[in-house]
Amino acid sequence: MTLCNLGHIQNYELMKEKNKISLRNYTPEDFDEVMNLWKLTGMGGAERNDDNEVIMRTLKAGGKLILMIKKNKIIGTVWLTHDNRRTFLHHFGIHPDFQGQGLSKILMDETLKEIKKTGFQVKLEVHKENLKALSLYRKYGFIYFSDYELMMLRKLPD
Repeated sequence: MTLCNLGHIQNYELMKEKNKISLRNYTPEDFDEVMNLWKLTGMGGAERNDDNEVIMRTLKAGGKLILMIKKNKIIGTVWLTHDNRRTFLHHFGIHPDFQGQGLSKILMDETLKEIKKTGFQVKLEVHKENLKALSLYRKYGFIYFSDYELMMLRKLPD
C-alpha cells in the first residue's frame, strides 16, 4: 500500500468517525425506511417496481444494497446490480438533511470498492437536472455519452 493510499484510508476513517456514520448491507426489515428515503430523494415510485422481492432477487444474484446509517437512521443508499458484464449503480443518494457534509464521498468510495471486487465496468443513469450528482460522478471519472439516448420499456405490452 502506498503512502497516498494509506492517507486516503485514514482520511476516510476520520470522516466516518467525525460524522458518526456507518455502512451496512440491506436486510428485508429495512424496506419501509429505504423506500421512504428513495421517495424523499426522488429515487422511488410505483413505476420503478422496486419492491422488497425485487431487491432480494438482485441481492441473491450477486447484487448489493449498501445503507449509510447515522443515529440508527438510514440516511443514504447505493444499490449495485450486475449482468456479469457490467455493474449498474442505482439509487445512490443521501437524505436532504445530510447533504453537503461530504457523505457522498464516503458512500462513493465504498461503492467503488465493491465494484472493483467484480472487475466489471460500471454504468448509471442520472437526471440531467441533478447537478450535485453529475458533479460527483464526474469527479470520480464517469463520462457522458452524448451520442446515446436512454430508452426504457417500463411495462411490457399485453
